[in-house]
Amino acid sequence: MLLFRPFEPRDLAALHAISLATGHAGGDASHLYEDSQLVGHIYSAPYASLQADLAFVVEDHDGVGGFVVGTIDTVLWESRLEQVWWPSLRRRYAYPGSAPEAWTIDERRHAMIHHPEHAPADVVRDYPAHVHLNLLPRLQHRGMGVRLLAVWLELASARDAKGIHVGVNHANAAALIFWKRQGFLPLATASETSRTIWMGRRITG
Repeated sequence: MLLFRPFEPRDLAALHAISLATGHAGGDASHLYEDSQLVGHIYSAPYASLQADLAFVVEDHDGVGGFVVGTIDTVLWESRLEQVWWPSLRRRYAYPGSAPEAWTIDERRHAMIHHPEHAPADVVRDYPAHVHLNLLPRLQHRGMGVRLLAVWLELASARDAKGIHVGVNHANAAALIFWKRQGFLPLATASETSRTIWMGRRITG
C-alpha cells in the first residue's frame, strides 16, 4: 500500500536520508560524506522547513521513500534563503580555506552553502518555479515519480505558476530521461565547468 500525502515535520529525517541516498548522480552518496546532513541541508530541508505547503511525500510499509519539494518564485526563494536559511549554516560550516582542487566532498558542500548555485537568469525569467524530486531505489521505476510530479504541478498551477525548471547533474542519465519524458526540455547547454543541465516546461492551468 502506497500513501501520497503532504509533508509533515516528522518526515524531515527521512528527507535527509533520501537526499543522501540519491546524492551521487542519483545513486547512494552515504559512503562519500562524513556529515550525512549536508546534501539535505541544500536540496530538501529548506523546502520542507520554509515551503512545507509545496512539499509532498510517498510512503510505503518501510516508511517515507520519496519526496517532491519546490517553490513558485525562484528569485524570491533565493532571497528568503539568504535571510533565514543560509546564515546559521554558514556559521556552522566554515568556508573551506584550501584550494578548491584539494576540497573534500564535504568541503564542496560547505562552499555551496556559502555560494549557492543559481539558475541562469533567462531560465528563471521564463520558468520561475523549480522543483526537486527524489525516490529511493525501492520506489523507482514504478511510476511514483510521475505521480509525485503530477501532485506538485497541480499545486503549482493553483498558485498560477506558468513555467518550472529543474537542474540535473549531467552524469545522472536516468534523471535526464525521466525529466525529458515529463515534458522538460534542455534550456541551456552546460559549460565545461558546470555539472548542471537546466531543463524546463510550461505549466498549463
